[in-house]
Amino acid sequence: MTRCPCSSGLPFDECCGPLHAGDRTAGTAEQLMRSRFSAFAVGDAAYLRRTWHAATRPAHLDLDDDVRWYRLDVLATAGGGVFDTTGTVEFEAFWRSPGGRGSMREVSRFRRGPDGWQYVDGDVRAPA
Repeated sequence: MTRCPCSSGLPFDECCGPLHAGDRTAGTAEQLMRSRFSAFAVGDAAYLRRTWHAATRPAHLDLDDDVRWYRLDVLATAGGGVFDTTGTVEFEAFWRSPGGRGSMREVSRFRRGPDGWQYVDGDVRAPA
């Protein structure tokens, strides 16, 4: 069993794996954001597109195989609970590549509709 990349401490098969496989949907905006980070970490572009709101979804999504996403820190959440229809999650995601390492910080917006939670867009911030 492999530890889930989303930093939950759970095995991937018990955490984000079932979401990626389509066996269940995210219950909260934070859970969706964590599963999307895991999708970047494991290179699952199809899951990223599937969980991207249709109004803002790119026509194509190519992931950089040289970038390894290895750590996620959730910094803040607002809304996005089981009874909400919108929510935000602020996070910092850490990466490594042959050219070095770094992080990106974003406040992501999510909306829940008939298909569950979906990523709408986000505001990138300077890392702390």
